[in-house]
Amino acid sequence: MELDGWTWALDGWIVLTAMLCAMSCALLGNFLVLRGTSMLGDAISHAVLPGLAVAFWVSGSRSGTGMFVAAVLAAVVTVFLIETLRRSAGVDRGASMGVVFTAMFALGMIMIVQVADHVDLDPNCVLYGSIELTPLDQWEIAGWLVPKAVVTLGSTLLLNGLFVALFYKELLLTAFDSDFADSMGFSSQVVHYGLMTLVAITAVASFESVGSVLVVAMIVVPPASALMMTDRLSGMLAWSMGLAALAAIMGHGSAVVVPGWFGMGSTLTSGMMAVSAGGLLLICGLIGSRRGVVTRWLRQRTFAAQVAADDVLGFLFRLEERATLPTPTATLATAQGNFEFVGSTLTQLSAGLGQSLRQCARVIAGLGRRGEIESCGDRFRLTEAGRRRAQLLVRAHRLWELYLVEQAQCEVDRIHEKAEAWEHVTDESMRESLERATSQTALDPHGSRIPPEIARNDD
Repeated sequence: MELDGWTWALDGWIVLTAMLCAMSCALLGNFLVLRGTSMLGDAISHAVLPGLAVAFWVSGSRSGTGMFVAAVLAAVVTVFLIETLRRSAGVDRGASMGVVFTAMFALGMIMIVQVADHVDLDPNCVLYGSIELTPLDQWEIAGWLVPKAVVTLGSTLLLNGLFVALFYKELLLTAFDSDFADSMGFSSQVVHYGLMTLVAITAVASFESVGSVLVVAMIVVPPASALMMTDRLSGMLAWSMGLAALAAIMGHGSAVVVPGWFGMGSTLTSGMMAVSAGGLLLICGLIGSRRGVVTRWLRQRTFAAQVAADDVLGFLFRLEERATLPTPTATLATAQGNFEFVGSTLTQLSAGLGQSLRQCARVIAGLGRRGEIESCGDRFRLTEAGRRRAQLLVRAHRLWELYLVEQAQCEVDRIHEKAEAWEHVTDESMRESLERATSQTALDPHGSRIPPEIARNDD
């Protein structure tokens, strides 16, 4: 069946193979990224070459169980040597990985070059794989012809999924604090070697289809992208697998379509998958909900706007206090009827807050739309809703000042700036905690009245 140049009997299997490979690698890659050992996947994927070369040399074929077992053993030996260097010789983990995997990779490449004349093996295939040819090598299963790579990678994904599901708690603990995991009775070393063994199996299972370059990319890039979207491990697992599958789809589509825009033929799917994964990483780095550059900028702008609005409300509230309360201990209720005469011009607000006229006008416009400020001639005053919000803000500020003096033993002339910074992030429960932790006096250290708590009107 043809659709926009795609032969689904061929391209469909290629995409499925790519998705299974990418998701298998990404699932385990999450734990490598969290452990800070993401390059261990790179080391393993390169260090399997000696095992592959030995299997090629002995069997004269790229297929067979012997090749798979030999490659997995080479990967496990690599992990053992890295850990031995790190623990026994005191070599840094990064340095030990560099020493071991480069030596193993160089040895493997020498061996592959030596056997390439006798075995149907292309060294470039080791790096880039031959995913475009996977639909040609098929097994018959229940009357259906299924590519061998789909069966192998599907089984690998299932194995990895079962491992993560069964040992989720152990993987979580060892990823963030291996010493604590050991104290809880979980052997971090056993979990580590179990994870590394599966990484080795995944790398070998993916090797023939996509090569070492894409294995490294899919182990690291989708989990790194997912980390920018969420702080929860369960969410990170879901995001990484979704992004890996999307990179596989985009990669093959790009390999077929994009070169035609420049008058060229198709290019390697594995290479375009890595490029697509990099593009998704860039997008997540910009708009990620947790660590995206644009998201953080918008969050900072929103918080800055909130602080500016709070400052205007607090300024007008204190102005009302000074104008209507004859003594510091007078109650707020005695002056309610006089609030309508108290206000400030835009110039006065700008000078009092140290904001530009343009910035101050923008803040006032926003508060006006929210119904917290109203104008009376050239003056601006608080509405009832604005007064309630300002009262809670000023209450938080003065409680913080009292807490800093009584509990932190700070000097009175050094507490205003700290309280001003914290007042914007203080909610009702924190205000209650501050009140319980202080002497519950009616006055702050400067002699100003601490406004009472009022129920916030969310309607």
